[in-house]
Amino acid sequence: MSTPVLLGALLPAVPLVAGLLGLLLPPAPRRVAAGEAPARRVAVALGVAGAATSLLLALALLATLDRQTEASWTWVDLGGLTVSLGVRLDGAVALVAVAVAAVALAVQVYSIGYLKRGPHDDVDVDHRYPPYAAQVSLFTAAMLLVVVSGDLILLLVGWEVMGICSYLLIAHDRRLPEAPAAAMKAFLVTRVGDVGFLLGIALLGVSAGSFRIADVLNHDHPTGTLTAACLLLLAGVAGKSAQFPLHTWLPDAMAGPTPISALIHAATMVAAGVYVVARLYPLFAQAPVTLAVLGVLASVTLLLGALAATAQDDLKRVLAWSTVSQIGYMTGALAVGAPEAALFHLLTHAAFKALLFLAAGAVIHAVGTTLMSRMGGLRRTTPVTFWCTVIGLGALAGLPPLAGFFSKDGVLYAAEQAALHGAGPTAAWVGWLVWLAGLVGVAVTAWYATRLLLRTFLGEARTPLVEPHDPPAVMRWPVLLLAVPAALLGLAGFAGAFAERLRPVPPATREPSDLLPAEPLVHFSPAVLLPLALLVLGAGLAWARWRRNPAGDPAATLGPLRPLFARAFRLDDVQHTLVVRPATALAVATRTADEVVVDGAVTGSGRAVLGLGGGLAALHRAALPRAAAGVLAGALLIGLAAALIGGVA
Repeated sequence: MSTPVLLGALLPAVPLVAGLLGLLLPPAPRRVAAGEAPARRVAVALGVAGAATSLLLALALLATLDRQTEASWTWVDLGGLTVSLGVRLDGAVALVAVAVAAVALAVQVYSIGYLKRGPHDDVDVDHRYPPYAAQVSLFTAAMLLVVVSGDLILLLVGWEVMGICSYLLIAHDRRLPEAPAAAMKAFLVTRVGDVGFLLGIALLGVSAGSFRIADVLNHDHPTGTLTAACLLLLAGVAGKSAQFPLHTWLPDAMAGPTPISALIHAATMVAAGVYVVARLYPLFAQAPVTLAVLGVLASVTLLLGALAATAQDDLKRVLAWSTVSQIGYMTGALAVGAPEAALFHLLTHAAFKALLFLAAGAVIHAVGTTLMSRMGGLRRTTPVTFWCTVIGLGALAGLPPLAGFFSKDGVLYAAEQAALHGAGPTAAWVGWLVWLAGLVGVAVTAWYATRLLLRTFLGEARTPLVEPHDPPAVMRWPVLLLAVPAALLGLAGFAGAFAERLRPVPPATREPSDLLPAEPLVHFSPAVLLPLALLVLGAGLAWARWRRNPAGDPAATLGPLRPLFARAFRLDDVQHTLVVRPATALAVATRTADEVVVDGAVTGSGRAVLGLGGGLAALHRAALPRAAAGVLAGALLIGLAAALIGGVA
């Protein structure tokens, strides 16, 4: 076994072992007078050690992997249809694994302080910290399994384990009434997409005669089968990555602890769908219909998330809707034939979105609320959090020279080339759709990012009784360290070797042009001035509105559209009307039919038998003369029947 294969196999195994051991720990006491419970200390050690080891393994894999490497062992053979245990490693795998492990480590360390004393109570120690840390480790292991898996069934295992871990972690704080409902909604909505995902994997595996990704990619699938399978896979991608129309679960998932929001939004669950499409991109490139569908969904999602973010008062929901929008940029890049640009934006987004959520957690920890209407003036009292948030919001908006500027420019450049020059596997109209939506998204993103910064950190404090402060060191250092890649990771796009690592083209399908050195992901041209002008326009409008009334909300300029944007165009209500209510009515009707018809028939039969038995018992207990008369009557009837039968014969 080669060193890269060993490292790839250990990547999900290490946090898996840490998670399983953590689940054996008992919950800590609800209140600890002095110090911390031993179970909590062990949980902290297991969680941090597992994530740190995974990060070291990912970095070692990045350093040692110089070509695509694969190894597999047959797990199940069902009449020639094989399922294998194995890994499939390339440059993109190593980079995404580093991002996942780095964010997981930051979340594990940050959670030590964040869950020690929550903003909603006076409990000194979260007594459910041991299962929380274990579930974070399992979540990390599941995503890393998706990243390194060389078999679609193994990938599906990691995909589904992420789903159950997200359910458990979103519902972690059971004192919040909305947490269990949000967890259930996330679980059910993503399961809807996963039905299609499972069917798509089944179609590809049966068609290729194997579930190994290499076999599936190299097999010549019938066009109809391939198109159907890719469309079914997109259903799972829409659910996991919160894309229209299965996006409604993600904003409600903010009921979970803020570090979990960082984990879900930055490098695990919502990134999984984009990563899987990039991993299987040669199949999607052969089915351009699926990429056209993906382009439409990406454009709608991009604008939907950005506009919904403009009217939110909850700090975490602004960031949640921004994630929906930014994932739209990634899927848009995939739709126009630029998987490397999509993965580049995935990596930079992992850095600045994790930074933003952890910085938001520091604000919530200090102020005790998630509502921006009750914040303000925090720049003076929380300077570290303020400047880290500035970096994160600048990267989110695409402010040069921060990371988000370069990766978002790569997406817009690819869409522009597809629109103007027909580059890519889809029609030019898909490129136009993604490009125009992306440009509008730049202005809207800059607007709501500026509004968030102004409402939260500038102006006068709106909660004078609160004495906010920067978080303790255990929460502060993860935020500071994440600010580095959020600011500088975009510079990697200038290196052709970095772009080469992100290209998901398997060696068996390479053309001569694919063997040439890859172009950098950053392209400077006069076209870059347009998104910069839109960024200045969006930020300037929010700033001008705030300067006229620092105590007011720039969202007031939305006028009658504000309630509509705040409810995300009421698509959640539409989903409830068209799906939830009919399903509930069907369930009620089914239950009624089961209780009245099925149970009624069984119960009625029992009652009839009991009644007949009771009548016969009464006759059996009759006096001797009546009993004798009954016997004679029966004999007479039997004789009469015998005579009739004999006569007929």
